[in-house]
Parts: sequence; structure tokens; C-alpha cells
Amino acid sequence: MGENDMMERVILAYSGGLDTSVAIPWIKEKYGAEVITLTADVGQGDDFQAIEKKALKVGATKHYYFDLKDEFAKNYAFAGIKANVLYEGKYPLSTALARPLIVEKLVDVARKEKAGAVAHGCTGKGNDQVRFDVGVKSLSPGLKIIAPIREWNMTRAEEIKYANQNGIPIPVSLESPYSIDQNLFGRSVESGVLENPNNEPPPDVYEWTVPPEKAPDESEYLEIEFDQGKPVALNDNPLSPAILIENLNAIAGRHGIGRIDHLEDRLVGIKSREVYECPAATVLLEAHRDLEKCVLTRHELYFKQQVEQQWAFLVYTGLWYDPLRQDLDAFIEKTQERVTGVVRLKLYKGLATVVGRSSPMSLYDANLATYEKGSKFDQMWSVGFIQIWGLPSQVAYNVGIKKKQASPIVSKIPSQLKVSG
Repeated sequence: MGENDMMERVILAYSGGLDTSVAIPWIKEKYGAEVITLTADVGQGDDFQAIEKKALKVGATKHYYFDLKDEFAKNYAFAGIKANVLYEGKYPLSTALARPLIVEKLVDVARKEKAGAVAHGCTGKGNDQVRFDVGVKSLSPGLKIIAPIREWNMTRAEEIKYANQNGIPIPVSLESPYSIDQNLFGRSVESGVLENPNNEPPPDVYEWTVPPEKAPDESEYLEIEFDQGKPVALNDNPLSPAILIENLNAIAGRHGIGRIDHLEDRLVGIKSREVYECPAATVLLEAHRDLEKCVLTRHELYFKQQVEQQWAFLVYTGLWYDPLRQDLDAFIEKTQERVTGVVRLKLYKGLATVVGRSSPMSLYDANLATYEKGSKFDQMWSVGFIQIWGLPSQVAYNVGIKKKQASPIVSKIPSQLKVSG
């Protein structure tokens, strides 16, 4: 039995874009296999009926569609909020957080259809190939993985030419060759003029946000309610996870909030210039971090920062199924038991500024913090505290000073200089 016999059926993660559209005929040509496509709706706002028609027209024999918006928002995007996820301090991992969910559906359909392989449209230069491959191999080690774009090694111009030759409708052209991925939690744009990191992103890169300088001249106040780390309401209006993120994207976007221009380190070892639009993520992370400072101790906050950095690295690099990520989740979930309250923000021309917060679990005690008469904090406590707190540093510093003072001054006389008596 040859390789083609083993490839009777391939399940392709299909977005309707250039890469996955050219993948359908390529897989059929190379492997002689039946291609079944799968599209996951994680809030990208596409015309999914048109995508299905396109997949079947291009050559797929069957198409699956999954509405995963609420599942993505609740179990993945909100997990990122709890972890204050920012890869390299800037990127909220909008694309990376959606990949494990898509992988799970891909493997589920492969099992249902008794397929021997799954396929994706990732390139050999990006991070998504790692997220798909490692995820699939974790959930179903026996499945073969096909990555046509990686194996074909075509440039985007060559892909466009191939698509035109095969009558494949595509959403990009040589004049506008952006590569775009988006979901509820954010929108990423790369390629084209953005490949020069010194080029300012042109206006056509952005869709979700207005330029901050063109945002309304009047500020807008917004209240976000959290329950154990999860956003549950906007302005006293309880909302489902997906609707809450959608509404916040619109509100923050019209104030120019959430534009991110990031030169990031990809897992494959190259630096990549990425432009993101993450209005809801930007506001939610700002509010969530502030509420945590209100209810968690200094020790918890400092340690959680280390956990968050490692959690973001694991998710970014495709290790969602690594036991360490689950271990870190256990710690994060424990900290979120007290992250309940309301955060008030002021939105104005690209900025989301926290201006108030309240929580039944707040560790802020006005009777201790006030400088007014009647404070419960006895200022004389500080005298003994300061003496003990600084003692190790004072001792070490003074020992060093004494050693320097005791060191003999050595005259630096050139060795070749002879002195006669």
C-alpha cells in the first residue's frame, strides 16, 4: 500500500483565504485524496455560507462549519484575560489562543470521517505550523499532517498565480498582499509593506479601530464587572462572553484603542513585524490587572507575573497541551477566586485609563491608608521596621567601605623603569 492509498481522505482547516484555497487542488493533485474542509467560526466575521460554497467549488467533497464563538471566548480568550496574557509585553495572543480549539475540531472530524490525515495552510516561517502540528500530534499521534504551503514553498505571488491559473477566487491581489487572521479577541496583519519594519502601517491595514487623532473629542466612561476573573457585564448589563467581547471591540475601537505595532520573536528564530488590532483585549487586560492589584497580595502579584510570562510563552509556542500549562492554570484559577469587582475606565483617543475600582474582596483599607486624623496606622511602627528592613544592606555596605579604606595604595611603577640609589 503506497502513500496515496493511505491518503484516502484529508480534513483541511479551511479559512477561505489564499493559502487554504490553493491547498485543496494541490492536495488532490499530489495525494490523489478526497478533501473535506472544516471552518471554525471564532468571531472572524466572515460570510460562512460563501466560504462553504467556495470550498465545494474549488474541489472539496464535503464541508463542516462550527460556531465556536462562545466556546472560544469563555474557555480560551477569558483564560488569556485571567493570565494577563501579553507575549513579549505587547501581543495578547489573539491568534494563538484560537488554534487549540480549531485543532480539537479538526481531530474530531478526522475521527468521524475516518481520515488518515489533516491539513492546514500554515507556512514554514510562522508559529501556526507549530501550534497545529504539536496540537494534532498530542491529540491523535497517528494522524498524518499535510502542510501544502510549507511543502510547496511558494511565494505569495506564486500562490496568486497558481490560483488564477486554476480559477480559484482569492481575497488578495499582488497590489494588496496582506495576510490577515482575525477572531473575537483580535486581528493580525502581516506581509506587504509591513515587511519593512521602518514603514508606518498605512491606513488600509486597520479595520476595527479609528486613528486615535480622529477619535471622538469627548471621552467615554465604561464599567466592566468581573466575577472570579471573568468579565460578566458592561455598564451593569450582563452579557455572554462572545457578545461582551464584540461590544467592547466596537466601543473601544471607535476611540482608537487597541492598535499594536510589534516586532516579535517567532518560535522559528526570526523576528517578524506584526500589526494587531485588539480593542477589547486591550481594555479587558488593563481592567483585569488593575482589579488584581486591588484584591491580591504583593507576594501573589509578583509571583503571578512570572507565571503569566511562562503561560504566554507556552501558548505562543504551541504547547497548549503541555502539562506545565495545566499546572500554571491551577495556580491562576486559585488566584482568580478573589478577582471579583467593578473597574471603571475612561476611553479617550487611543487610551483606556482606569479611573476607579471596587471589590468586596479589596485589600485596600482606608483607615490604614488615610493621612487624616483617626488613622489606625501608628506611624511610630515604621521606626523599628525601617531599622530591621535595612539592616542587611547597611551591614553589607559598611563592610565593603571598610575593606576599601583598609586596602593599601600600591604605587604603579613601570617594571622597565630602573631606580638607582
